[in-house]
Amino acid sequence: MTYLDHAATTPLRASAREAWLAAAEEVGNPSSLHAAGRRARAIVEDARERIAAALGADAPEVILTSGGTEADNLAIKGLHWGRLAQEASRRDVVVSAVEHHAVLDPARWLAERGDADLVELPVDPTGCLEQGALAAAVGPATSLVSVMWANNEVGAVQPVADVVAAARAHGVPVHADAVQAVPYLDVHLHRAGLDAMTVSAHKVGGPVGVGALLARRGLPLVPLAHGGGQQRSVRSGTLDAPGAAAFAAALDEAVAERSAESARLERLRARLAEALRAHLPEATLSGPADPAHRLPGIVHLVVPGARAESVLFLLDAAGIAASSGSACTAGVVQSSHVAMAMGWPADDAACTVRLSLGRTSSEEDVAAVVAALPDAVARARAASGR
Repeated sequence: MTYLDHAATTPLRASAREAWLAAAEEVGNPSSLHAAGRRARAIVEDARERIAAALGADAPEVILTSGGTEADNLAIKGLHWGRLAQEASRRDVVVSAVEHHAVLDPARWLAERGDADLVELPVDPTGCLEQGALAAAVGPATSLVSVMWANNEVGAVQPVADVVAAARAHGVPVHADAVQAVPYLDVHLHRAGLDAMTVSAHKVGGPVGVGALLARRGLPLVPLAHGGGQQRSVRSGTLDAPGAAAFAAALDEAVAERSAESARLERLRARLAEALRAHLPEATLSGPADPAHRLPGIVHLVVPGARAESVLFLLDAAGIAASSGSACTAGVVQSSHVAMAMGWPADDAACTVRLSLGRTSSEEDVAAVVAALPDAVARARAASGR
């Protein structure tokens, strides 16, 4: 199989698997006071310290979660409710229009139930924030700002420093979903000036079902679930010692190889993009052209007339795993909210293909998709009558 869907999930690292197995041999609830519980707790706290060190935080600021979605929900709902309790006039939740649904949906949910007033920031045709809109949106009524560090569909890297500066002028905390950014960018909570940041293990070669919200101490967070209050009385639930150990092991490796791997993937991506321009002229490569403003491993295509579900099915039949930038619900591919926010019509936004490279990607993978994609597109367009 040619696997070109690393932005969805990336293969488990051997180091993460070994760390998980070693930790799983220990028996004990990390909250128990006996020796077995203390050993399990030591595994968790060691992992927490390593995660914090890798991401520029302090260990107590790392709140372990079941993944990025839970962490985003805790950041949006928990922080907004905490801010409302402090200042009832702080009702505006400001997010970008191209956020992952794990941020957009809870923000919209807060607005629908009357808990918040939602402001969705527009982006330019490359997927990057329109900064004038940001400055106009943030003010004394703002509760929080959430802008993803790097977009999961088109790879656009957002100006986090500018977002933080605009928010700080009004005493507004900033959250960033950094799930896609961690493997490739210099992600550092404190240096970036962020108040909260979401990360996920399976995007760096760790296991699925493990993530974290990095939240500065003193940040007002209302818990989403109540129980034992194991983590800062904000996140209840028995701590997953093997998952935490595997996350830390994968993250250590990903950060150590980040610079070299980013450079390798940028070279591979450039060859893939060049070949697709030559062999698939009807497609438009979207997202920022400047490597400084995008992730190194994502090639996002808009192919008018070639429905995403048809193209992906045909690629899969050819042994190539790729993805659409579109949301898939009950097996139906919908128009990508990211593509539409960038100015694409809804019909074209349902005709997107995302090829995302990762640490196992090779020249052979590039050759395979370049050989298969033009035929898949032609057949998909023929089926749609285009």
